[in-house]
Amino acid sequence: MPELPEAETIARGLDSVLPGRVIAGVTVLRYDVVKGSAGGFADALRGRQFRSVGRRGKNVVFTFDGESRLVINLGMTGRILSGPGPGPARLATHPAVHFHLADGGCVTYDDIRRFGLLTFIPRAQWRAWSLRLGPEPLARSFTAMVLRKTLSRSRAPIRSLLLDQRKVAGVGNIYAVEALWFARIHPATPANVIGAGAVARLHRSVRKVLRRAIHAGGTTLRNYRNAEGDVGGFSRALHAYGRADKPCFRCRTPIERIVFGGRSAFFCPQCQAASP
Repeated sequence: MPELPEAETIARGLDSVLPGRVIAGVTVLRYDVVKGSAGGFADALRGRQFRSVGRRGKNVVFTFDGESRLVINLGMTGRILSGPGPGPARLATHPAVHFHLADGGCVTYDDIRRFGLLTFIPRAQWRAWSLRLGPEPLARSFTAMVLRKTLSRSRAPIRSLLLDQRKVAGVGNIYAVEALWFARIHPATPANVIGAGAVARLHRSVRKVLRRAIHAGGTTLRNYRNAEGDVGGFSRALHAYGRADKPCFRCRTPIERIVFGGRSAFFCPQCQAASP
């Protein structure tokens, strides 16, 4: 599933080509990926001019003139393809929505499994929508103290808390596992028993892992591609995720895999003790 680094990479690519361009029409091929009626969705976007493309959590956010927004949650396998003429439409293997631009270009939302969601948000509703998500982990305001306060209020396993988008926006399983490995914290540790020193390590690790992943263009394990169709390079830099039975890069102890909350977690039983 695309997480913060993948959404950031896609947003940066689109922000370099879309501002100033106008949506002439919208074709919805898969109604289940659009919030509300397909007709209402298309009508709301027709004639809108792109002002910028950014990100909130794992979501790619298109801001238009007038401050209305289109939010795309990529789900498990969503892709956003952009290019001149009908090129993106031809490249799409499972097209769900085409945005036809007034200059002849096209932006296509492509999704094999169709778990993604496209939502048009009027200006007056944006703040309420954004406040449903937790703080951005790369924002200056996201300090170790903020993280410690969040952890102190929950007995949930720390990996589960990091995945809760209401607590921290944008961190998914890959980067939670990696950050916990760097911080030397067992993924099943109750959040509220993690000491101040370990919280500080975790805060640094979350930010470091996310920044490195953005620099590498995200992580491609199966389907993820950026707006130009390129794969992410961070999969070559993973220290724990997907490395079950392989030696830990720190101590050579085999990495172990456990499943809780319906998701696999990977950790070093030597470096990531059950008590931080």
